[in-house]
Amino acid sequence: MQTLPTTTAHTQPRRRVIGALLGAALSLGLALGAATPSSAQAAEIRVITSGGFSAAYDQLIPLYEQATGHKVVTARGASMGTAPDSIPSRFARGEAFDIVILADSGLEALITQGKVQPGSRVDLARSMIGMSVRKGTPKPDISTVEALKQTLLNAKSIAYSASASGTYLSTELFQRLGVAEQIKDKATKIYSERVGTVVARGDAEIGFQQVSELLPFKELDYVGALPDEVQQRVFFSAGVAVGTQNPEAAQHLIRFLAAPAAAAIVRSTGMEPAAAR
Repeated sequence: MQTLPTTTAHTQPRRRVIGALLGAALSLGLALGAATPSSAQAAEIRVITSGGFSAAYDQLIPLYEQATGHKVVTARGASMGTAPDSIPSRFARGEAFDIVILADSGLEALITQGKVQPGSRVDLARSMIGMSVRKGTPKPDISTVEALKQTLLNAKSIAYSASASGTYLSTELFQRLGVAEQIKDKATKIYSERVGTVVARGDAEIGFQQVSELLPFKELDYVGALPDEVQQRVFFSAGVAVGTQNPEAAQHLIRFLAAPAAAAIVRSTGMEPAAAR
């Protein structure tokens, strides 16, 4: 984990958040009889997560490992779709995990298929869909539904996710706006990489994905979220995989990610913490 600077106005709130998180992890560990950093019982927890929660996850996991001594092994894939590295495809191949984190509809599907334990779902955060462009290029207006429609019609090329946000755009929103036919030859569904990567290298003029997946790209200018009238708010949720060898450790990590102490970090990545509801 990166060493924090000594004392500034910015680092003090950050330190308080980290201190609260470390305390939460340790107290949860004691409540569950789980490992602390000095314990010989440290577990390896295998997690597969979709991109929507990744920005928060990548900050929280090192803190969890530091506080508990557990090791978290992470795999990544899209919440939906048939790409070889998507979460549904990996479960279909029989890959083994302890925890899965993805859009709520995808998690419910895995529960129905017997891949995730019923009753284990925990909502972590709620995400919105946003749009970005390559840094230094014009920022089209998407502040109203009509402006969004014109931006889609005027764009030379459009990239959108093959996962939850893109499924909503391609199967619902484009039709609702009446632009599906006009943009079908310039709108591309992106598999196995982030939309921000495609826009950053100039392969698409505008790109749509979960806000939390767009904000980390320094090569992009974030334009904003879809208007409220056409916005889709999706919960990203965690569940315990069927067949896990570490059910207690899996539940412990999920409780940590959902803890109120994690809310500040989750919010900083562009998501609404479920703990804040």
